[in-house]
Amino acid sequence: MIVEDFLRYMLAEREASPRTVKTYQDALSDYVTYLKKVDNDMNLEDADSDIIRSWVEDMMDRGHKATYTCKKLSAVKSLYRYALRQGIMKKDPAHSVSGPKKEKVLPTFLKEAEADKLFDQLEWDMDDIRDVRARTLLLLLYSTGIRRAEVVALRDRDVNLLTHEIKVTGKRRKQRIVPLGGEISAELQRYTKLRNEEIPATDATEALFRNDKGKQMTGGNVYAIVHKYLSRVTTQKKRSPHVLRHSFATAMLNHEAKLGGVQKLLGHESLDTTQIYTHVTFEELKRSYSKAHPRES
Repeated sequence: MIVEDFLRYMLAEREASPRTVKTYQDALSDYVTYLKKVDNDMNLEDADSDIIRSWVEDMMDRGHKATYTCKKLSAVKSLYRYALRQGIMKKDPAHSVSGPKKEKVLPTFLKEAEADKLFDQLEWDMDDIRDVRARTLLLLLYSTGIRRAEVVALRDRDVNLLTHEIKVTGKRRKQRIVPLGGEISAELQRYTKLRNEEIPATDATEALFRNDKGKQMTGGNVYAIVHKYLSRVTTQKKRSPHVLRHSFATAMLNHEAKLGGVQKLLGHESLDTTQIYTHVTFEELKRSYSKAHPRES
C-alpha cells in the first residue's frame, strides 16, 4: 500500500514522467522481493539499514553496475523519505546507507572540427524541406544544448525570433529561457517558412518540428535524424541527441563560458551535474598537451 501511494504521489504531485515512475516501481519491486527472500514476513517497516546494505551488496553480486545499483537505492531512499513525511513510518532506515562508488564515465561529444564538417561541409539541399528540417534540428540541439524531449515539446509560440530566444520546458515542467545565436535564428526562420509552405499542420498541432504528415515529431524521429547525420562525420559509437547536448556544454566551457551560466542553459538543478564537463575539457587539454608539447612523445 505504501508503494502504491508513493508511486501515485510521484506521478501526480511531483509530476514525474511515466518512465521515471516505472523505473521506481521496478526498483521497489526488486527491494520488496529481496525482503521476502530474507524473511517472508518482513515488511518495509521491519527493514533496517543493515538489510538495505545487504540488498545493495546482493545487486552487485548479481552483476549490476554501480550506476544501476545507485539508481535502485535512490528509489528506496525516496520511498522512505515519503513514508516519514506522511507519518506512515517513524524512522528512515535508508538514510545512512550509501551506494557503491560510481564509475566515472565521461560524456561523448563531437569535436569542433566534426561539428564544422556536419554543418559546413555536408551537402545540404536548402530547397528540400527534409534537409532544411534536419539541419535546423541538428543546429538547434548543438547551439542550445536542449534535450531530445525538450525539442520535441517545442511549439511555434516558444520561439521568439525578434528577441532571439526560445522558451524550453524541461523536467518536471520547469521552464527556462535559452538564447539563440544569429545562425540558428536564420535557420529557424528558413525552416518555418518552408515548412508552412510544404507541410500543412494536421490535428491542429502547434509543434515546431513536424513529420512529413504534419504531425508532431516523436523522440524516435529526432533520434533517427541525429544518428543518420552524426554517422557521416564521426566514428564514435554514441550518435544520439544527447551527444549534441554534451557537445554544446563542452564547446561552451572550452571557449571560457562560466560554469554557472552553462548550468542554467542546460537546466541542471545541481552544479555538480554540470561539473563533469570540466573533466571532459581537462581530458581534451591533456590530449592536446601530449600531442603538441615538444618534450612529450
